[in-house]
Amino acid sequence: MTRKSLPLTDDLHAYLVAHGSAPDEVVRDLVAETAAALPGQAGMQVAPEQAGFLTFLTRMLGARRAVEVGTFTGLSALAIARGLPADGRLTCFDVSEEYTAIARRYWSRAGLADRIELRIGPAGDTLRELPRERHLDLAFIDADKTGYPVYWDELVPRMRPGGVIALDNTLRGGRVIAPEDAADRAIAAFNDAVLADVRVDTVMLPVADGLTLARVR
Repeated sequence: MTRKSLPLTDDLHAYLVAHGSAPDEVVRDLVAETAAALPGQAGMQVAPEQAGFLTFLTRMLGARRAVEVGTFTGLSALAIARGLPADGRLTCFDVSEEYTAIARRYWSRAGLADRIELRIGPAGDTLRELPRERHLDLAFIDADKTGYPVYWDELVPRMRPGGVIALDNTLRGGRVIAPEDAADRAIAAFNDAVLADVRVDTVMLPVADGLTLARVR
């Protein structure tokens, strides 16, 4: 037995994925196309076990209104949309027409296009177009790391009591302990700010590159 999370070898990671929400054909094809078309950026895609977790979390919360900041080629959005009821809605914010063109094709293939609205533009601006009332059940932030404080400030007041914000890459490959660049320093400072924010209760999970869940009070 161990008191900390196990390091994952490739074989153990494959076992973990196979015994959770294993990727179906749509997800496998999306992952493969992303790797082939965007080899230098494919690491921006969420891990397969993380996608399964997002679907599970969305269903567990009974979420109907969700937001995603940072969509890339659409795997995380697909995962969240799969957890929504038929009349649920996910609003995605991204700046890239190129990356999200891939996302749109796979959302359609999965039969989820009617649940997802994509808004192109700087999220610091476009998030302000959302209603000000506390109406969101779930938010997922996985965009430029220096922008996390801005997205946080826009989303927390819009979350319903009990709503959850999921924050990706909060371990930065372990570099939050000894930051090496501006993004590392931004996330390290942001993690401290979230921990001190009295509006939320938080837990940091060693899922993929670190996933923080913040439940809004």
